[in-house]
Amino acid sequence: MTETADDLSAPLGQDKPRRKRRLRLPFTATQALAVMLGLFLVAFAGFAIFNKDPLGGEPMTRIAIREPKATDEKPAAGHGQESKQESKHEAREAPKQAGEQRTVTMIDGSTGTRHDVVIGGGDAADKGEAAAASAPPPVMAGIDPKLLEKSRYGMIPVVADGSKPFNVYAADADRAKAAKMPVVAILIGGLGVGAAKTTDAIMRLPPAVTLAFTPYGADPGKLAERARAQRHEIFLQIPMEPYDFPDNDPGPQTLLTSLTTDQNMDRLYWHLSRMQGYAGLTNFMGARFVATDAAMQPIIREAAKRGLGFFDDGSSPRSIAPQAAASQAMPFGKGDIAIDVVPTPTEIDRALNKLESVARERGVAVGTASALPVSIERIGSWTRTLSDRGILLVPLTTAMLKSKSS
Repeated sequence: MTETADDLSAPLGQDKPRRKRRLRLPFTATQALAVMLGLFLVAFAGFAIFNKDPLGGEPMTRIAIREPKATDEKPAAGHGQESKQESKHEAREAPKQAGEQRTVTMIDGSTGTRHDVVIGGGDAADKGEAAAASAPPPVMAGIDPKLLEKSRYGMIPVVADGSKPFNVYAADADRAKAAKMPVVAILIGGLGVGAAKTTDAIMRLPPAVTLAFTPYGADPGKLAERARAQRHEIFLQIPMEPYDFPDNDPGPQTLLTSLTTDQNMDRLYWHLSRMQGYAGLTNFMGARFVATDAAMQPIIREAAKRGLGFFDDGSSPRSIAPQAAASQAMPFGKGDIAIDVVPTPTEIDRALNKLESVARERGVAVGTASALPVSIERIGSWTRTLSDRGILLVPLTTAMLKSKSS
C-alpha cells in the first residue's frame, strides 16, 4: 500500500495529522427563522388560551373617570384602593350607561319586513330606568285631558265620565251605511319609525285607512298627531315576545312570558305613555306572548279597563286574544289577510282581491300591511275604485264594531 508524503514524514509513535474539517450547522438560516417563528406562535396561542381575560380579546375603550371635587369632608382612611377599583369598574361599564344609542332590528309581525332602528337609552331602557328618568312625552294636540291619568312614565289613557278612548278617538264613519253593505278595513303598521315613510302613509292613503304606530322613533307622538290631523284614526302597537326571541327582538320594553304580571304591566305603561289619541292596541310581533294565556289575559283586562279596543294582527293561529277579549266584552278585531307578505305589485293586488272576496262572504274583512312604497301605491290605487265594486272602506274601529254585532 502506497503511503503519502504526509505519512512518511510523520514521527514514529505519533498519530497522523488530521485534516481540518469545515464546521457545518445543523440548520440553515431560513430553517432557524422558521423555528423561531413557530415558537412565537406557540407562545402567543398559549397566552390566548390560558390568560384569563374576561373580555376575550374584544376591543375595549377606556374612559377616564374624573373623581368628584373634594368637599369639606375628607375620605376615610383605607378607602383609596377601593376607590380605584370602583373607578376601573365604572370605566368599563360607562358605554352601557343611560344615553348610549343602539340599533335594534324590528320585524313587522305580519309581513316580516325588517327595520333597523336607532334607540337611545342603552341597556337602561330595557329596565325602564332611562324612561323613568327622562321627561315624559308632551300631550298631543286634540286630546281630551279627562281621558288621561298620570303614570310614572307619562300620561296614559283612562275612562272618564263614561267616555272611552275607543269611542272618542275612533274616526268618523257612516256606520249605518256600513251595517248594510260589505266593508273592508286596512291597518298599516310599523309607523313612527322613519319619518319619511310614515309621512308618506299619512298623506297618500285615504283617511279611512287606520295607522298603527310603534312606541319607538325620535318623536312618534309628533307623527301620530299629524296622522290624526289628517283624520286617520291610530292604534298603538305593543311589542310582544315572538317564539324566536331574542334572535328576533321587537325592541326595548318588550312584553315577555318570562316576566311577572307586574313587570309586564310596568312595561305596558311605558308603551301607553309614548303618545295619546289611539283608539286601541295591537300586537307588534308576539306569536309566543299572544298564545300564552297567563301572560296575555292581564294585558287584555288592562286594555279593557282603560276603554281601549284590541286588534290581533292574525299572525299567530294559537292566539288566545279573541277569547280573552270576549270575556271582557271589549271591542276586538282580527286580521284576515296580510296584504304585502310578498311585496310585489302582482302579489299585493292578488291579496287585495282576496280581501274583497272575504268581505263579500262575511260582510267584513280586515287587511294588514306595512308602509312599503309599493304597498302604499297599490293600496291607494285599489281604494279609489272600491266603492264602484259595492264595498265600503271603513276605519278599523267601524269594522271591529260590525264584527262584534254580527
